[in-house]
Amino acid sequence: MAAGQAKSVLFVCLGNICRSPIAEAVFRKLVTEENLENKWRIDSAATSTYEIGNPPDYRGQNCMRKHGISMNHIARQITKDDFLTFDYILCMDESNLHDLRRKSNQIKNCKAKIELLGSYDPEKQLIIEDPYYGNDEDFETVYQQCLRCCKEFLEKPH
Repeated sequence: MAAGQAKSVLFVCLGNICRSPIAEAVFRKLVTEENLENKWRIDSAATSTYEIGNPPDYRGQNCMRKHGISMNHIARQITKDDFLTFDYILCMDESNLHDLRRKSNQIKNCKAKIELLGSYDPEKQLIIEDPYYGNDEDFETVYQQCLRCCKEFLEKPH
């Protein structure tokens, strides 16, 4: 990475209240632990409009608190600008990927590399399932997957 050249990553899921804010918070913590905060711009967003303006799901917040990670995010929908300004857009499942690719095809000069966050999982769990209709255990699973994937993603040369 060139000196002073910050990289950027946007984590995306359907509503931006469960999976993507967990991934954002996990990645932010990893980056902070490595003293790389000034090297990364980190955010999360939704493909849908369902939850705009809402805080992360309380079960996700409880899970993160349990792991000593603070979450400070208000749900928003992905914008045209995101496709032009982020280096990476990492999403959670095939449906997100399909929506993001469709949207990015309508944008000239889309610079973002759009991938599944799970493609970085050393345990090869490609899809990070939506825990919204699940229980605390499902949120813990999402946390563990995000942790593995974010560690791998951060270690990769960018």
